[in-house]
Amino acid sequence: QVQFVESGGGLVQPGGSLRLSCATSGSIFSLYTIGWYRQAPGNQRELVAGITGGGNTITAESVKGRFTISRDNALNTVYLQMNSLKPEDTAVYYCNLARRSDYVPIGSWGQGTQVTVSS
Repeated sequence: QVQFVESGGGLVQPGGSLRLSCATSGSIFSLYTIGWYRQAPGNQRELVAGITGGGNTITAESVKGRFTISRDNALNTVYLQMNSLKPEDTAVYYCNLARRSDYVPIGSWGQGTQVTVSS
């Protein structure tokens, strides 16, 4: 079963930036559709951004223009570059294997990485 390890979270001031990493093993990583999701306290987990094996991407309206998803297949890693962070971006961020048609997560959840945006 594919497992992911998220890293790169932390405490950042509003307007700051972070880059999250999502690493996994597997020889067919380049074929995977991967999504970044987040869950804030009291909220449901939501899709933030996704990327297919071919490099097509989607981004949630709430982060469009501020967050960018990318992948490095040689390193089996997907990144989420987050700029102009806002307090409402505070959440635990997870990555997961996703269904290509609608980015419904279909794998196991990892520990996630905490992002806190606060002054």
